[in-house]
Amino acid sequence: MSDKMLKFVKVNQQTPEKREVKKRVDDFKEIYDEFINEKAKEQSSRCSQCGVPFCQIHCPLHNNIPDWLKLAAEGRLQEASELAHSTNNMPEVCGRICPQDRLCEGNCVIERSGHGTVTIGSIEKYITDTAWEKGWIKPFKISKEINQSVGIIGAGPAGLACAEELRKLGYKIVIYDRYDRAGGLLIYGIPNFKLEKFVVERRTNLLKKSGIEFKQNIEIGKEISLETLKQKHDAVLIATGVYKPREVDLPGNNLKNIFPAMEFLTASNRKGLGDKVKNFDNGDLNTQNKDVIVIGGGDTAMDCVRTAIRQNAKSVKCLYRRDRENMPGSAREVYNAEEEGVKFIWLSNPKKFIGKEKVSSAIVEKMKLSEPDESGRKKPLPIQNSDFEMKVDMVIKALGFDPENLPKLFNNPNLIVTKWGTIKVNLKTMETNIPGVFAAGDIIRGASLVVWAIRDGREAALSIQKYLQNKKLNKIKAA
Repeated sequence: MSDKMLKFVKVNQQTPEKREVKKRVDDFKEIYDEFINEKAKEQSSRCSQCGVPFCQIHCPLHNNIPDWLKLAAEGRLQEASELAHSTNNMPEVCGRICPQDRLCEGNCVIERSGHGTVTIGSIEKYITDTAWEKGWIKPFKISKEINQSVGIIGAGPAGLACAEELRKLGYKIVIYDRYDRAGGLLIYGIPNFKLEKFVVERRTNLLKKSGIEFKQNIEIGKEISLETLKQKHDAVLIATGVYKPREVDLPGNNLKNIFPAMEFLTASNRKGLGDKVKNFDNGDLNTQNKDVIVIGGGDTAMDCVRTAIRQNAKSVKCLYRRDRENMPGSAREVYNAEEEGVKFIWLSNPKKFIGKEKVSSAIVEKMKLSEPDESGRKKPLPIQNSDFEMKVDMVIKALGFDPENLPKLFNNPNLIVTKWGTIKVNLKTMETNIPGVFAAGDIIRGASLVVWAIRDGREAALSIQKYLQNKKLNKIKAA
């Protein structure tokens, strides 16, 4: 092992090169160049193979990171890919969009010792991209078909992960989704420069070839009821995600050219996929030659500001009511945005929108941070008489997402939700109050990371398997 590993003292940290700013802001392609094989092996060899791998502990999926880094360092990429897939249904996605600086890389032991983290995300992406290119990733074969079916509502990461795990066991799986393409947030919410759509499409195509049935453009509660699904399938999983935008109730909020983040991002992603988008084509959702303000400090806000730059906005400013150190988004994404020309106005909060029909300016107040409260977070407080006015042609609100009213949407008032509107489940089994109906992903935990959704989907699959086994056993006993 000493020959191949523990090279963090001799070998410096290196990530794949980023494309030049001037070139990358002219398109929506991913911004990082690929690792070449020797560089990937070299960077993998920096892993210290620690006895307590904090990278693995702080990964929601508990990926076997040190093990597949060692395999990559030894050039055993097919084995590394198989190991990565053993705990993660979409390692090529997580390698691209996980906030590694907050999770695995941020807790790397050699990072804490001052040697610079192992570039785990880039290596994960390299391993799985190589596996796809070499044809190592194939539709999975089912050794024994089981005559029980599961209906899954939502084709996002939680639903897809659960579907794959259950299909591998032999269950019949049907996924119902309101959109015309599978992938959910991965397709319509995340821009191409972070996740090119072919990456998602080849994964969903693999699931289709493995026998999973997809029914698109179907809204549960309209085209088909939850009760009908329950009768049609032996178990049901709700994995809809959360898409209802949080609102900012300010004077002038009803002016035109003020949009929620998901509406803006979906329009941009649809254009990238070749769709006709009326509100983009007529200029409403296109930021070209406009002064743009994005409100928010999370990863969705970063997606919006960087998308606006690529649409040739005249100027792009991000307002966030806390400072850089206390923002929830990835620090890496902030740095990328700054490189690309986004201006961050920290400790600022919109107070009023001004305009006749369309927004023309915003009154903004400066903020200060209090001492940490009982949660440990500093609360933003307005500074009196600190207002200033900003010219703006378009406002994008990236303030987070809340659950839709699912009991109403599904036309099933018996479905119990929490005070936050998320579906209430038994945390051990992930089953709702309706027997045989389970839930996973953001719809139970609130807006979160893709990696958490994948974990929830995998755990839901285990619970559904136990439920179906017991159901089959009880049926046999009754006969």
